[in-house]
Amino acid sequence: MKTLSICLIVKDEEKNLDFCLSSVRDVADEIIVVDTGSTDKTIEIAKKYTDKVYFFEWCYDFSKARNFSFDKAECDYIMWLDADDIVPSESVQKIKDLLASEDDFDVVMCSYITAFDKDKKPTFKFLRERIVKNSPLLRFSDPIHEVITPMGKVITREDIEVFHNKKDKPHTDRNLNIYRKMLAQGRTLTPRQQFYYARELYYNNLIDEAIHAFAVFLSEGKGWSENNIEACLNLSKCYQIKKQKKNALCALFGSFSYDVPRGEILFEIGKLFEEDGKYNMAIYWYTQALNLNPNVEGGGFVNLDCYRFLPALQLCVCYYKIGNTEKSKYYHNLTKTFKPDDNRVKYNEQFFSKLDK
Repeated sequence: MKTLSICLIVKDEEKNLDFCLSSVRDVADEIIVVDTGSTDKTIEIAKKYTDKVYFFEWCYDFSKARNFSFDKAECDYIMWLDADDIVPSESVQKIKDLLASEDDFDVVMCSYITAFDKDKKPTFKFLRERIVKNSPLLRFSDPIHEVITPMGKVITREDIEVFHNKKDKPHTDRNLNIYRKMLAQGRTLTPRQQFYYARELYYNNLIDEAIHAFAVFLSEGKGWSENNIEACLNLSKCYQIKKQKKNALCALFGSFSYDVPRGEILFEIGKLFEEDGKYNMAIYWYTQALNLNPNVEGGGFVNLDCYRFLPALQLCVCYYKIGNTEKSKYYHNLTKTFKPDDNRVKYNEQFFSKLDK
């Protein structure tokens, strides 16, 4: 039986930590909690689950803090979590089964689900290197948006899920300031760092700077294809904020040069045409998105709603706009199979009920 260390770095997580640690204590042979300067009851809560609570002096480098936690681990494998993550019971059992199996592996890629609809159905997911062999070769790099480079035998277990239970945490400029600190020190950003730096500019509403950063990242042609596609999507949204729709469309179409189309891109193209009243063109692109299957195993960010619910919802609208009520009703009924309790679906149900009277 392989043993498992659960490793976390935390700061002021009294609202989340109990939920996180209680979800994994049945699979953990040890729990390592590294605190980076809490002033609330975080440490008190951590000590309910483990006596392996350590302090790390914050140095604006998440990878160093996480690697410090890994260095304290004594088990065969390590699973890292954030304090606002939860591992559902079904996934806990699957992890137990995996550890009990005779399979040898170095890295397990698991699903990270970071957004849900009101019915708690996942809407946004991607794969992360979540469980790794306890080896000095498998450590985090990058001060922000830290990552472990998979190596050795890598297995993908999309069915093992980690839920990100983020609660009322507004986006801050913390991450952006780390990148700015790196740049002020004269450090050259790697392609991956360039992508995330541009994204932080966008998230902090520094739109002109974000456009420039995304353009530089894409022009250098050194990024991972999934990051390139995401950069095109985010660049398009920046141009939409600037009300530059032609540039927004060009950015989206530019993503096709990196890989097969993604539902997120196709849906966004449809939305731009719909906003301009070009409903037949919007219908074409929404239909393409609806007929596409999400590729979670590709490793990129996946907005699941862009492949089913959202295109069906907008096809309902667009067909009604061009006078095809029968098709509009068809797509409305399709949305009911995806999210019958969604307020937009309920509104359309009332609308068609009145229309039929």
